[in-house]
Amino acid sequence: MQLNERQEKIVEIVKEHGPITGEKVAEKLNLTRASLRPDLAFLTQIGLLEARPRVGYYYKGEQNPFGLYEQMNELKVADYQSAPVTVDESTSVYNGIVTMFVEDVGTLFVVNDQQELEGISSRKDMLKIAIGKADINQLPIGVIMTRMPNIVVAYEEESLWDVANRMIQHQIDGMPVVRKTENGRLKVVGRVTKTNVTKAFVALRNQE
Repeated sequence: MQLNERQEKIVEIVKEHGPITGEKVAEKLNLTRASLRPDLAFLTQIGLLEARPRVGYYYKGEQNPFGLYEQMNELKVADYQSAPVTVDESTSVYNGIVTMFVEDVGTLFVVNDQQELEGISSRKDMLKIAIGKADINQLPIGVIMTRMPNIVVAYEEESLWDVANRMIQHQIDGMPVVRKTENGRLKVVGRVTKTNVTKAFVALRNQE
């Protein structure tokens, strides 16, 4: 990853004139403060600049500004995933709710006899059907689940950073971790959730 031309200019200005306010940086570049806000935020987040209230921005030194980012990007799903909680399509909605409660999970992965992914059923799915008039003791999960290919999945070799971004993009709390089989299907081998991501990032911070 490299800084773009404007970000490099910002760094040079702060190195020479810091501490300096965002307004003064924008003035030297003949730009508005608002247009610089994303660049200043990025340079601060990666640790190249630091901002102090009522003081401004100053340069933090020559250390690698991408060090923490690179460490986070190297975290792999396989190292932090949890065991999957699976059921088959014939499982009743009632038993699905019980399984969620006992296993303390928000999503069940629906699989066939080969543990290949058929669908998922979330806590929201269960709640919507439970407050209706359906007989949840007789209704199978296969009727209410979301089916492939409309399921967001993760792979063991993926960066945990990329998976976290995908959770945000799709507004979901977790996803099945899968492995492609010889027949082109997806075998469920784990689950990754916001809790897994949070634990990984906290552990990384504690190692510094």
